[in-house]
Amino acid sequence: MVAGIGCRKGVSSAEILAALDAALSAHGLARTQIDALASLPQKRGEPALADVASLLQRPLILADETALEATKKTILTRSKASLAATGHGSVAEAAALAVAGPAARLLGPRIAAGPATCAIAYAEAQP
Repeated sequence: MVAGIGCRKGVSSAEILAALDAALSAHGLARTQIDALASLPQKRGEPALADVASLLQRPLILADETALEATKKTILTRSKASLAATGHGSVAEAAALAVAGPAARLLGPRIAAGPATCAIAYAEAQP
């Protein structure tokens, strides 16, 4: 299970955790059920993302551009602001899907909490 995170520049760790917790709560999940955090390569220098990953003891994976492109038709949210800023209708959804893998599905649309968004994606176990 992957939590995709979208955020404005300069976001705080508390703001990211608020978005994460809101998304987890919406789906009846706990932080311990998340295997990784995901975001866009452009967010590499965002300290709060690394801080949250460290706090949760989960890897922060910056999605591959090819995998991100493949999510454009499967995301649920299409924010004009996000599209203009990043080329993706939802950073959180695209990152979660891209990192969870080609067979991944979103549990629902991204949840926005102030300057951060979070979407949860999962990949069904392969037989």
